[in-house]
Amino acid sequence: MNVAKGFHQRVSLADVAARAGVSAATASRSLRGGAKVSPDTRRRVLVAARELDYVSAVDTAESGGGRQRTVAVIVPFITRWFFATAAAAAVDYLRGHGYDVLLYHLGDPDVRDRFFREMPLAGRVVGAMSLSMPLTDEHTLSLRALDLPLVSIGSSIPGSPSVGIDEVRTGRAAANHLLNLGHTRIGLIAGRPDDTRFDFTTSMGRRLGYEEALGAVGLALDPQHIVDGPHGIDGGTEAMAELLSRPTLPTAVLAEFDELAIGALWALRRSGLRAPQDVSVIGIDNHELAEFVDLTTIAQDVHRQGRIAAQMLLQLLGAETGSPSDHPVLLPTHLVLRTSTAPRHPSQTCTTPENEAPGPGE
Repeated sequence: MNVAKGFHQRVSLADVAARAGVSAATASRSLRGGAKVSPDTRRRVLVAARELDYVSAVDTAESGGGRQRTVAVIVPFITRWFFATAAAAAVDYLRGHGYDVLLYHLGDPDVRDRFFREMPLAGRVVGAMSLSMPLTDEHTLSLRALDLPLVSIGSSIPGSPSVGIDEVRTGRAAANHLLNLGHTRIGLIAGRPDDTRFDFTTSMGRRLGYEEALGAVGLALDPQHIVDGPHGIDGGTEAMAELLSRPTLPTAVLAEFDELAIGALWALRRSGLRAPQDVSVIGIDNHELAEFVDLTTIAQDVHRQGRIAAQMLLQLLGAETGSPSDHPVLLPTHLVLRTSTAPRHPSQTCTTPENEAPGPGE
């Protein structure tokens, strides 16, 4: 009970920001002497901090012998392409500026819940980066209570700088590519919304873009052409097999992630079908295997996202000049045209082949 009482009485950076009438990011920059903060704003923040007797986690680490130049990078996966690429870019940038990195792998939901419940970051790091973590409200509150400079990649955390892409616009661009090729029967392979290993907002955004693109040209959504699958190549194989088992087959398929699209291509091949002659397939991400399988995709610069996130964290720490934007930084994406998509041919049928598609393990 005493611990809980002390926790709730602790003054947070959010309290200081609220007292000064600024965002948490602006309060952090003001307290650390960051650039792009007006003298009046900095004065209001300093006054609020003094009035509330605020002491930051960084101040505690510096006065108590904590790790003064160590930051945490929190990831749900360390081997999957997106996460490994972004994390490597961020770690290289941070180490290049003299910071050590603690990498926390929180793929298992139980491990993740325990991490945020016990919060081992306290007193060990001076800043943290979240990489497309599927955070609950409780997880976010736990991070906020540390009063550490915090940035994120992919998914945004309210009050903290973030970098990513416009997921809705990206999904819409992928669907529009298929529409521009003359396809009107366009299927969707989506990540399962109940897959707690992943941040569902990415999948939701791309799905919304798909829906908006079809709606803009007057095409109704056909539930028979939409399949949710587990994330990953096996999930794409499973989802495409499910599409092939249904009465009608779309002439084109948008997979929300390249790994799903790669699995879909594999399922088509095992069923005696070809892309794009029978079904066009487009993915999103420009995964390292996309070129190998000739997958048309919407590319994002994951490496650059990692570097920008690291730079923003260093700016919050006062280790680099400038200050991160109070709004999410959205990087551009672009179409990479390969051979898995083509204009719809009049000979393309809308019925599935007589032989049922094999499952992923057959």
